[in-house]
Amino acid sequence: MNYKIKLTDGNTQIIQIFATTFKKLNVWKLAFENGTEIMLYKVGTEWLQRTEDYLEQCYVLSIGSYIDKMELELEN
Repeated sequence: MNYKIKLTDGNTQIIQIFATTFKKLNVWKLAFENGTEIMLYKVGTEWLQRTEDYLEQCYVLSIGSYIDKMELELEN
């Protein structure tokens, strides 16, 4: 699905978020408009990214928080 998010620097960007699995781990794959793909995953309450991805931590936390809200809405 496509989602419009406002980043902490004030820019708005459309990203695609896909829930999938990678090596038996639940992950969320993000596809940005410029073709960049990032993989996020959650350990406990902390959002992390693959070591080969270079998204700033503030964006990882912001997008992770957005995914958490999406999941809560799906549960209700």
